[in-house]
Amino acid sequence: MNRRVVVTGMAGVSPLGMSWEDARETLQAYRSCISFQPEWGSLEGLQTRLGAALPDFKWPASFSRKRTRTMGRVARLATLATEYALADAGLLDTGKVTVDCGLAYGSTSGAPPSIQHYAERITVNKTLTGVSPSEYVKFMSHTAAANLGQFFGIKGRLIPSCSACTSGSQAIGFAYESIKYGKEQVMVAGGSEELHVLAATVFDIMYATSTRNDEPRCTPRPFDKDRDGLVVGEGAGTLILESLEHARARGAHIHAEIIGFATNCDGNHIVTPSVQGMSLVMKQALTDARLEAGSIDYISAHGTATEVGDIAESQATAGIFGDKVPISSLKSYMGHTLGACGAIEAWAAIHMMNEGWLAPTLNLEHVDPRCAALDYLIRCREASMEHVMNNNFAFGGVNTSLIFRKWAK
Repeated sequence: MNRRVVVTGMAGVSPLGMSWEDARETLQAYRSCISFQPEWGSLEGLQTRLGAALPDFKWPASFSRKRTRTMGRVARLATLATEYALADAGLLDTGKVTVDCGLAYGSTSGAPPSIQHYAERITVNKTLTGVSPSEYVKFMSHTAAANLGQFFGIKGRLIPSCSACTSGSQAIGFAYESIKYGKEQVMVAGGSEELHVLAATVFDIMYATSTRNDEPRCTPRPFDKDRDGLVVGEGAGTLILESLEHARARGAHIHAEIIGFATNCDGNHIVTPSVQGMSLVMKQALTDARLEAGSIDYISAHGTATEVGDIAESQATAGIFGDKVPISSLKSYMGHTLGACGAIEAWAAIHMMNEGWLAPTLNLEHVDPRCAALDYLIRCREASMEHVMNNNFAFGGVNTSLIFRKWAK
C-alpha cells in the first residue's frame, strides 16, 4: 500500500527575501530583484552584467567555522534554508534533527570559487601549496547533500541530485517516492545555488543571457516578445516531507500534500527543449496524481525568458491544459536560481495556494505571438486553488513536474 506524503515544513532563502513574509511583499509589490554586477566587467567577452543576489544578511551563530569549514556558499545556503524548514516542521533541537530521516538535495555544481581556486593552484601555478583538503568537498557535485547530512546528523538514505535546473525539483520528487514506497518516514528535500560569474558565462556563451545591463529591473521577460534572455540568481529552498501517518502521530502542522511527480528525459537534444518531452512529463505527473488536466488550478512555469524555451514550454502546456489554467514564472522576479529554482518555486506555489492569490510574470507586457495561447498572469490575482503544478526543465533533456494538493484542515 502506497503512503500519502505531506509537507510539514518548508523555507526559502532567495533574492525575494529571507522569509515568506519578505517574499510575499516582494511579489505583491511587483519588485524586481535583478541588479547590475559591476565586478563581472573584468571578464573579456562577457555580455551580461546582470544577476540576482540574496539580500544582505548575517549567518546564524550556529554556523560556526568548525561546523562549516567544508561548506562553500552553495552548501551554506542549503543549510540555512534547511534549518528554517526543520524548525518550521518542529523537527529541530539543539541544531540536530530529532527523528530518523533521509535526505534528497541538489545543485548544479559545488561552490564555483573553490573550483576556481583548486584549478588555478594545480593547473596554472603547478603547486599544491595553499590547497586545503576541504577545498574538494566544497566543490564536489554533492556538496550540499553531504554537508547537510553532517550538519544535521541525518543518517537515513542520501539522494544527491545534480541535474542542472531540475536538481531541486528532482530531489523533492525522489524524496516523495522514498516515503510513498516505504523507504523512509521523513525526508529533507530541496536545492541550492550560489551566484557566480561562472554560471552566467555558461548561458552567455550560448547568447542566452539578457544584456539589458542599463535597465536591470526590466528583465528577464518570460513569454514576452521583447525578452532577450535569462538572468542568473541564487538561493535555496527546502521542504520537509513526511508520511501522513508519521505527521499525524506527532501532531504536525501540514502545509500541503504532494500527490504527483514525474521526471523523464527527452532523449533528443542535449540543450534544445522538446515539446514532446515536456508534454509527457506533465501527463505522467497527472497520472501519478490520478487527476485530469482540468483539476490543476495554477501552473508555476519554468519560464526562463529564452526564446526556444518559452515557446516550447507554452506549446507543451497548452496542448494539455488549453488556455484556461493560470500560469506565471517567478524567475521574472528573482532570475534563474538554477539548481534551487524547483524547490523555491514549489515553496512559493504552496504558500500562494494556501493564501488564495497568485503572483504574475513580471515584465510581461506583450506576449510573444509564437507562444501558445495561455492564461498568462500579468497582475496579482485572487484565486481559490486545490491543486498546483510546478514544472522545471534542464539541459540534458531532463524534465520534472510536481503536483501539490491543498490540505483540508
